[in-house]
Amino acid sequence: MVYIWNDPSEVPADFGPSVVTFGNFDGVHRGHQQVLSELIRSARLNGTKAVAVTFDPHPALIHRPETAPEMIMGLEDKLVALGELGLDGILVMKYSLNLASLTPEEFVGQVLVDSLHASHVVIGHDARFGRGNSGDLDTMKQLGEKFNFDVQVISEFGSEGYPLHKDGGTDRRCSSTWVREALQEGDVATAAEVLGRPHRMRGEVVHGAARGRALGFPTANLAHEASGFVPADGIYAGWLVDQAGKRWPAAISVGSNPTFDGVSRQVEAHVIDRPHEDVGDFDLYGQTVVVEFVARLRGMVAYRGPEALVDQMRLDVIQAHDLLARR
Repeated sequence: MVYIWNDPSEVPADFGPSVVTFGNFDGVHRGHQQVLSELIRSARLNGTKAVAVTFDPHPALIHRPETAPEMIMGLEDKLVALGELGLDGILVMKYSLNLASLTPEEFVGQVLVDSLHASHVVIGHDARFGRGNSGDLDTMKQLGEKFNFDVQVISEFGSEGYPLHKDGGTDRRCSSTWVREALQEGDVATAAEVLGRPHRMRGEVVHGAARGRALGFPTANLAHEASGFVPADGIYAGWLVDQAGKRWPAAISVGSNPTFDGVSRQVEAHVIDRPHEDVGDFDLYGQTVVVEFVARLRGMVAYRGPEALVDQMRLDVIQAHDLLARR
């Protein structure tokens, strides 16, 4: 069981000692997983608790909202992904200008030491923290000596097939930026390699224009408020996980329906291999579902009328079915 706290005051006074790390963890990609796995290993070896401190909202949304990156995942999915790694506790700090004003010593003393009773702090070599990001690795080592905790540094981590250090400008370390760039290009396969799992969105199924139903391809339309980075326009093979936790293979459309002169972007999933084709026996309206993107099948195209679109959609469903059947 993983404990989730929304304020340091919620941490029980007798909790700890603990091995702690902190960060935004947007995407909880394989680089994050490397740090957190080492944190958990260290906690087990020392007979202590493994705790991650994260922030909501992302600091960029407070300091520079006009240029803040789109988040890879919402808080709920981030907590799920963190919890699945085997942590004992997750502290979600409400990010504000007040929190940002804490000096490195105040942040470490009040949060990591006083609340979480840190005996070890695990960080990356380029970690920054405290007011104006003035704290760094050397600062943490000095604070470790003052507050009597050990500092463990984790090296950068690359994904399979992508060496860690740059060589000729082609190799990269795992990063949230890399995931966003891949999703912006519709390259959900590369995003999945860096994430260690398919990219996902989560949202309520709402009523749309019902064009898919009229064409024989009913879709579950995600509300515009759905969480998760919206990939590039196109057709994808993936999965829809309903509110009961059942996974359904799906052909997923992202875009504005150019054949019908659409304007707003939508994410909609057509569940394939249903036991019956009658829409009435598969009502997802009002459910909160998860849509996972496995592979991009093609870009978004405006067809010369509904007939040509239907022909292409039949091919999309066949291709999605065949691809997912091999997974």
